[in-house]
Amino acid sequence: MRSMTKTMKKIVVMKIKSDVVVIGAGAAGMMAAGHAAKRGLDVILIERNDRPGRKLMITGKGRCNLTNDCSLNEFMENVPWGGKFLYGAFSRFEPREVMAFFEELGVPLKVERGRRVFPQSDKAVNIVDALKNFTVKSGCRMVHGRVKSLMIKDSVVSGVKLENGDTIEARAVIVCTGGKSYSQTGSTGDGYDFARQAGHTVMPLRPSLIPVETVEEWPRDLQGLSLRNVTLELREAKRSKVLYNELGEMLFTHFGVTGPLVLSASAHMRDIKAIENAGYHIHIDLKPALSIEQLDKRLQRDLLKYANRDFINSLGELLPAKLIPVFASLSGIAPQTKANQITKEQRLSVANLLKNLKLTVKSLRPIEEAVVTSGGVKLSEINPSTMESKLVSGLYFAGEVIDADAFTGGYNLQIAFCTGHSAGMSVLGE
Repeated sequence: MRSMTKTMKKIVVMKIKSDVVVIGAGAAGMMAAGHAAKRGLDVILIERNDRPGRKLMITGKGRCNLTNDCSLNEFMENVPWGGKFLYGAFSRFEPREVMAFFEELGVPLKVERGRRVFPQSDKAVNIVDALKNFTVKSGCRMVHGRVKSLMIKDSVVSGVKLENGDTIEARAVIVCTGGKSYSQTGSTGDGYDFARQAGHTVMPLRPSLIPVETVEEWPRDLQGLSLRNVTLELREAKRSKVLYNELGEMLFTHFGVTGPLVLSASAHMRDIKAIENAGYHIHIDLKPALSIEQLDKRLQRDLLKYANRDFINSLGELLPAKLIPVFASLSGIAPQTKANQITKEQRLSVANLLKNLKLTVKSLRPIEEAVVTSGGVKLSEINPSTMESKLVSGLYFAGEVIDADAFTGGYNLQIAFCTGHSAGMSVLGE
């Protein structure tokens, strides 16, 4: 992708003026800046990185799961916090409209399992380039720099001050700085400082959609092993309450587990004390298509087929090779036990282990590794119809910086796009 510096204008004077300043050229920022500029406003988009959309480039493993082709009700079900606040923004720029927007910009899309939407090219760069071109063609000016603080007087925003000492005077400022996850992409939490400067409450920050560390150490022996078409169930230990249950893919690491299923499950772990006290358990069904009875019959056939082999060498048709030694150890059956010596009780124990491989959550990984930051600018202090601050006139917030987040599957980028759209279409409106 071409460097952003080719289309940026370096600030060479101490003061410049504009109608609107947008801080952050991510998903929400470019969407807000482009729509505001299309309305005829003089818009300056400030980005601290040398190119826009750094975090967008790595979403969906570099493929960019830009939205989810869902209904309003389905969207609400997948937003554990902030759904009611987002109702209007989503309704004004729902997934089908987001999809049409990108296809009109020349990016063909496709819908995959779980209604996840991706560019047909499987390249996030196409989404980033489309947004960048949209902002430039709309008349938005891009500036490379880092905002140090807002300019506020008598509860009215009047512009921003940059780290290099320059100032940009503006009638409105839209903060789209992202959260605090993946700090290497520029999401270092600057937006929360701006919000506090304006008198806003910033709700406690915590990681969401993040890998999980486990109490058990055996996952490190499986590092790099990916399991597909397994079911992961998250339970609250005290009440055995099921918080999440889904079929999909996961991955073992040196610290525990990660992958789509684990990231989604982590969004349900909102009780910090429960995490600290091993209050969440992960249950993995390695054979979700088979019942216990069906598995028992399958085991009987395999054990008969390999009657003279050691138990550990009779599992090759049931499990990945890397998982077999760990699984055999967890079963409690001596590895050298001959297959024809396995008792009915042992066989049923193996079947139950295949249906319920248990892990205990020790902790979540650091927030810097999270896909999404949960927490942020308090929603009750923002107008849900316009994204404008209720405390400072002319100040707007959009995207991950606000206290709203969703499960994995394109919902979080949908939040970024629809709140950015709302801010861009509302800023300095009548």
